[in-house]
Amino acid sequence: MSQKSKVVIITGPGFQDHDIVYTYYRSIEQNYDVSIATKNGEAVIGKYGITVPMDKRSKPNISFDELHVSNFDLVILTGGHEAPDRVRQDQRVKDFVKAMAVEGKVVAGLCHGPWIMISADVLRDKLACAYVGLKDDMVNSGANVIEADVVVDKNIITCSYYAEVGKFMRETFAAVDRWKKGEVLAEPLVV
Repeated sequence: MSQKSKVVIITGPGFQDHDIVYTYYRSIEQNYDVSIATKNGEAVIGKYGITVPMDKRSKPNISFDELHVSNFDLVILTGGHEAPDRVRQDQRVKDFVKAMAVEGKVVAGLCHGPWIMISADVLRDKLACAYVGLKDDMVNSGANVIEADVVVDKNIITCSYYAEVGKFMRETFAAVDRWKKGEVLAEPLVV
């Protein structure tokens, strides 16, 4: 039996509730080992009142100090304009996201989540899509931004809006499967 893939969802206060709820439960459904990381492992509340940890079966949140590349196959950076802006100011997160990208592991940003990718400098020269309010920042970071729902450029995945989270998660899981097999897309995939 193969070992479960491991994902960490990084967030903070004011997260977009839809992003966390969908990516968390969808990852569990995919049989991933799921962790949620917050600044000091504290519980945080989303924009619409959801709290993580979300249910009595949820593991406690982990601290940004526990973000080690060797422990994860995938990092998901979710949106809500408040949480990603707070999170991207933390050097531990920036270092972790950069190291994940350099190792070829999957770095996936949803809606405003790519703000963290910008601060970690992993979007330069990548094909990407952007939430309308994030497009200028992504272009200024050196990304080649196009109109699309989801873009996969090797191990970097962007999604323009949380309504497309289903497509985002399908492509994210497919990218982890490719990474585990040592495969890389020859050309970016636009969905």
